[in-house]
Amino acid sequence: MVAAQTQSEFRRLVRVPEFTGFGLVFPLILYIFIGLQDFKVPGFNYHKYALASMCAYAVVNIALSSFGISVANERGSRMDALLRATPVRSIAPLIGKTVAAAVFALASLALLYLAGIFLAGISMPAEQWFNLTWQLLLGMIPFICMGFAIGYLSGPSAAVPVVNLIFLPMSFASGIFIPLDNLPSFIRDLGPYLPMYHLGHVAWNAVGFTQADVWKSVFWLAGYAVVFLALTLWAVRREDDRRFT
Repeated sequence: MVAAQTQSEFRRLVRVPEFTGFGLVFPLILYIFIGLQDFKVPGFNYHKYALASMCAYAVVNIALSSFGISVANERGSRMDALLRATPVRSIAPLIGKTVAAAVFALASLALLYLAGIFLAGISMPAEQWFNLTWQLLLGMIPFICMGFAIGYLSGPSAAVPVVNLIFLPMSFASGIFIPLDNLPSFIRDLGPYLPMYHLGHVAWNAVGFTQADVWKSVFWLAGYAVVFLALTLWAVRREDDRRFT
């Protein structure tokens, strides 16, 4: 049942060119425009910093798109109601979506890695590539929960603007596109309270930019996962009470 649901999720995502293009190609385009700039700062490898930043952006983009937008669309088309009338267990679609999102995130990371190696000349030990990959995949969890919350709290027509309204400002204010030290002071004060900021810290630490408070960022991400999961469960219960009782 889980395997069939996972295969169905893959087919659904592949058949939506907007998702595959935006999820796989757009972070690569951003990296080409942003990450290939020749900023020379003594003792600071900007190319590695930009690669880690765009990788964090890519996995969050996949998480919010494949969960937030798709869940809202399924609710709008009443696909969730149809699944409740079948023998499919409720955990199967969740596992299918998670596996599909992880595979698409890996594909997006692979494209960025290739661009970093062949276009920016980045060279890192295998351990750093490995650490960056698994830590970002685990770091998707709070954003998957955030995507579910968005999907259940917004309608199908509102999900895309809501995701963009949250995701893009959060990325800028977290230092993903521009290092936080170069942003206005009020944004620097806001950044440490955003989940994207802490995912960025994890990514930068993985590629050699040692962050003294990286474990603090891990706990922040775990806390965000709990908060968004609780919000999702509340939204699901409210939806069930409204539609199925």
